[in-house]
Amino acid sequence: MWVIAPISAIASILTAGLLYGYVNKQDPGTKRMRGIADAIREGANAFLKREYTVLAYFVAIVSVALAVFLGNPLIAPVYIFGSICSGFAGFFGMHVALKANVRTANASREGLNRAFLIAFRGGAVMGLSVVGMGLLGISIIYALTGNPELILGYSFGASAMALFAKAGGGIYTKTADVAADLVGKVEIGIPEDDPRNPAVIADNVGDNVGDVAGMGADLFDSYVASIVAAMVLGAELGEASPVGLEHIPLIFAGLGIIASLMGVAVVRVGKKGNPGKALNFGTYFTCIVFAVLTLLITYILNINIGIWIATNIGLLSGVIIGITTDYFTSINRPPAMKTAESSQTGAAINVITGFSYGLISLFPPLLGIGLASASAYFISEYFSIPGLYGISMAAIGMLSIVGMIVSGDAYGPVSDNAKGIAEQAGFSEKTIEVTDMLDAAGNTSKAITKGFAIGAAGLTVISLLAAFKTLTKTAGFDLMNPRVLTGMLVGIAVPPLFSAMVMLAVSKNAFKMIEEVRRQFREIPGLREGKEGVKPDYARCVDMATTGALKDLLPASVVSIIITLTVGFIGGIDALGGYLGGSIMSGLIFALLMANAGGLWDNAKKYIEAGAFGGKGSEAHKAAVIGDTVGDPFKDTAGPSLNTLITVMSLVASLFAGLIAKYNLMAFLGL
Repeated sequence: MWVIAPISAIASILTAGLLYGYVNKQDPGTKRMRGIADAIREGANAFLKREYTVLAYFVAIVSVALAVFLGNPLIAPVYIFGSICSGFAGFFGMHVALKANVRTANASREGLNRAFLIAFRGGAVMGLSVVGMGLLGISIIYALTGNPELILGYSFGASAMALFAKAGGGIYTKTADVAADLVGKVEIGIPEDDPRNPAVIADNVGDNVGDVAGMGADLFDSYVASIVAAMVLGAELGEASPVGLEHIPLIFAGLGIIASLMGVAVVRVGKKGNPGKALNFGTYFTCIVFAVLTLLITYILNINIGIWIATNIGLLSGVIIGITTDYFTSINRPPAMKTAESSQTGAAINVITGFSYGLISLFPPLLGIGLASASAYFISEYFSIPGLYGISMAAIGMLSIVGMIVSGDAYGPVSDNAKGIAEQAGFSEKTIEVTDMLDAAGNTSKAITKGFAIGAAGLTVISLLAAFKTLTKTAGFDLMNPRVLTGMLVGIAVPPLFSAMVMLAVSKNAFKMIEEVRRQFREIPGLREGKEGVKPDYARCVDMATTGALKDLLPASVVSIIITLTVGFIGGIDALGGYLGGSIMSGLIFALLMANAGGLWDNAKKYIEAGAFGGKGSEAHKAAVIGDTVGDPFKDTAGPSLNTLITVMSLVASLFAGLIAKYNLMAFLGL
């Protein structure tokens, strides 16, 4: 019955192709609009091409290392296959997003309904590509080898590619965004997407390489890792079900794709409708369909009902985490409104207030992840299913609707770009209002997706830790064991170290771009005044962002892998287990804090831009823009990269567990 997985995966890819055809047939608008869109597309493609070239060398080196040190000739091609699938899903999704942006902008002149449909279906290509490519890749490897442990190599390839894509895209997009905002809005006093701003095209490019290709690779990684962890645990724990525990994750993931296809199909918004409500309806509808489909298959195949309950506990916790994220980041909720109000006294109080709400926002999702894990564990045990397997199925449940979630997330940058193109093309205020409505819903959907992605990664890495424990035949990790404690302390330190490295990269590159933007306003006659025929040098800013991101994306990512292996080969399995536990807890805290605080600062700024506390150009607005630029690398560079980071570290530990158990310094010294 697990053949449902590749069938639904192929259906997802074919549907993505049909949606691509729909988007491509739409009118791309005027010559000026097409020119702006072409500049964004050229910048995004140039960055992705150079990024993938750099990563190709990394993939080649790591594949050789895996083949040599792990002694399995199949692990290298499987790892390469995972990297290629992740990269292709990100590229294809970004390719259609770059077509959808200008078509959405053009359709906004006809009204909200048509523009929303183009933007959402453009985003759905990304969502359906992610789940289709991910599940099809797993199915192919499992069909050829029948070995769930070998799929860990596929997952590692996807995770490593995701880490680089998210870090590189995040550095790129926030370098441009910070420079464009600080010089354009604060110093010059021009609108966000004003064509006079030399960094505006680089900012639009960044939305695509960071929020489409990067986030797509991120959730591709979590999706694949959750399925692999459950399959490995199922294979190790034995046949407690007529279907086989290693097959159930594939069956449920396949049903999740079917539910997502149905969810994508029902998303609509009327002429006076609310895009945000339409996106939320699609998500809730997908959840209900998935719960019903999995219940039916549980009954038909005589699967233990405890597995279904554990899976849907994860699904429910994912929805709750999304709702919580919405509360702490939405423009119409008290945290954003109070942070906006505090901006009247300057940037310092804005930053303090936003950071404080970010800290408060940690408690509900962490409590939710803890309760979901404990509930899934004990309910599974009650129904005679191993508790660790129940936790892994909860992760499957949370990520089962990822096709719909990524569709809503990728809709965000499409609508954001559409707004920028509409402003730069000189559209009427009425048309700009339509794109503003689309963009506002996109900002909320992106914030919810970040919370969902981090929560899903939390359950996924707990599943990977359980798989690591099972693979190494370890009874548990005692905190009173000095090796475990030392490993945990090192693990706690890695996520903040990684965050600092990527945020310093943004700071350094933004500093250079700010000077370049200032130079152009200073030296190009008529640019500040907006004289006809005077254009900034967009290409210079695009090149600066590209070069800076590529230079800085590898060090932070490679350091985390090196530290993981170093801890293992020095301290052994106990130290590595403690290290993973520490990194998971620290990573979740920093990821949630930065994603939520960053989204909060962004919407506090937008609340003022909507007319509160003096509106655009006021002192409160300038203070809120500064708070937003502090939050930019929080929410779009470091925060969303951390869930991928801890997944990568968990997979590295699992892949090298056998080697580390035999060859580590503590064992060599007889300690």
